[in-house]
Amino acid sequence: MEDLHSIFTQFKKEFPSVHEKCEELGQEIHTNAGPLSESTRWLLKIAISAAAGHRRALETHIAKARAAGVPEEEMKHALLLLISTCGFPTFMEAFDRLGAGT
Repeated sequence: MEDLHSIFTQFKKEFPSVHEKCEELGQEIHTNAGPLSESTRWLLKIAISAAAGHRRALETHIAKARAAGVPEEEMKHALLLLISTCGFPTFMEAFDRLGAGT
């Protein structure tokens, strides 16, 4: 997948070995560290990124979830869960990243 954010492209160019190690760790955790389905893993990453206010990560995880075939309705449901735990403004910011506001 092409980088969504130019700062990530810059990071990879300036720190290739660090990027490689981060990618290896991320891949190991995402793929081999437990029993969750791929769809569930992407939904969790979306919700965690949204809850933490990490906009770039949220946009990246949404794109990767779409590429993996995660249904939009499931992503919306994951974001709706933010309302009672993180508040309505956090949900709205994340919902906008999903493209719901366009």
